[in-house]
Amino acid sequence: MDRLPAPNRPTPLRRSAMPSAGRPRRPSGTGAVLGAILDHGPVARSTVARLTGLSPASVTGHCAQLLARGLIRESSETAGPRGLGRPHVPLEIDTGRYLVAGAHIAVAHSTLSLMDLRGRVVAEERQPHRGTGPQEVLSRLAVRLPRLVEAHAAGRTVLALGVATGHRVDPVAGMVVDHPQLGWRGVAVREHLTGRTGLPVQVDNHSRALARAEQLFGEVATRAGVVLLFVGTVIDAAFSTAGSVHLGPRAGAGSVAHLPVATGEVAGAAEPCICGRPGCLHAAVSEPAMVRLAAQRGLFVPAFGHLLDTAMAGDPRAVALFRHRAELVGRAAALLLDLFDPEVLVVVEPGIARLPECLADLRAEVAERSAICDDPERAVLPGSFAGSVPATAGGAVALAALYADPLGPWPALTAAS
Repeated sequence: MDRLPAPNRPTPLRRSAMPSAGRPRRPSGTGAVLGAILDHGPVARSTVARLTGLSPASVTGHCAQLLARGLIRESSETAGPRGLGRPHVPLEIDTGRYLVAGAHIAVAHSTLSLMDLRGRVVAEERQPHRGTGPQEVLSRLAVRLPRLVEAHAAGRTVLALGVATGHRVDPVAGMVVDHPQLGWRGVAVREHLTGRTGLPVQVDNHSRALARAEQLFGEVATRAGVVLLFVGTVIDAAFSTAGSVHLGPRAGAGSVAHLPVATGEVAGAAEPCICGRPGCLHAAVSEPAMVRLAAQRGLFVPAFGHLLDTAMAGDPRAVALFRHRAELVGRAAALLLDLFDPEVLVVVEPGIARLPECLADLRAEVAERSAICDDPERAVLPGSFAGSVPATAGGAVALAALYADPLGPWPALTAAS
C-alpha cells in the first residue's frame, strides 16, 4: 500500500504531467470543438466551425478523433434549410460509454459520485468519516468506489476520478497542501488514489471545481468571468477570468474565510475564530457557528442539516438565522465584487439556494455595500447545483480536465481509439 506523508509534515509541491483542472489552459483545438458540441449539440460540423473559428477541415479532423475515442456520436441526419442542400449529420456528446467518478472530502464525511460527460450525477453516496487521518479517509474511498461503479455504471467505463476538498489544494501536484480542519498537510492524494484505484486522479479545491462546473454545465454568464463563494463548514472562493481559474504560487487563492465582516454588535462577532480573531466570516457564518448561534436562541439541533430542514419547514427562529447569514455573506460578496469585478458572482450556500428571502437579503446587502455592482439581480446568482454540490464538485474536477485536454493521457480513451 502507498504510504502518505505524515499530516503534520508538508511535502514540497511537485509538478505532474497529468492534465490539471485547477489551472485550465485555453482548450486545444480538439477541446474547443468538444466544448462547442457540449454547448450546442446536436450540432452540425459547419456550425462548430463557425462557433470555434476553426476551418471546416480542422473541425472534421478533430471530430474524427473525438468520434474514435467515443466522446461524441453522430445523431440522426437532418436536411438543410427548407429541405435544400446537403443533409447534416449533427454531433452530440456521447453519454452512453463513459463516466467519471468524483469524491468530495468534507470535514465530517465524504461523498462519492458518478457523473456522465454532460455533468449529470448518475449516482452518489455519502458516508461519515470513521477517522479523519488521510490514510483512513483515502483508503475507504478506494474501497467504496468499485461497489458504486458495479451498482450504477450500467456497463459504462469510468475514465478518471476527481477529488475535491476545501482549503489549500495544489491541483498540479495532486496534493492537499493544508486543510487545518482535517489536520492534513502535504497529503499526496493523487499518488495514493492512483495506486489504489488504477484511474487517472485529478485533485482540486472544491470552489475551483464548482466554478469550472458552472462554466461547463451551469450558468452561461460565468464563461466570461466568475467569482464563486462557497459557504459551508469550510468557507473559500474561486476566481476565473478569460477561461483560467486563478491558483496562486502557494495554491492559496480564494482563502476568504477570515475576511472581517462582523462587528461587535453582530451576533457571532464575539466568538473567536479558528484563526484566533473574532468578527471574521468563518466565525460568523460557518456551519458550526450556525449551530452554536441556534443554541443561543433556544433552537437545539444536532447538526447543520437539521437546522436547514427546520428553516425550510418555516420555523421563524431558524429562518432568521439564515437571513442573518445571508446578510453577512452579502458583505463578503460586495467586497469580492469590488475587488475582482467579475461578470457574475455565484454563491454556493444552502439557505440562499432554498429560501427566496435569503437570496433577496444577500442582493440587498450587495446593493448597499458594493461600489461597482449596479444590478445585483443579474450579477449575484445562486449556484446551479443545489442538492448535489458535493457530488458535482468531485466529478467536475475530472470533467474539467477532460474537456480541457480530451486527447490527453486518458488510458481508457486511448485504448478505445
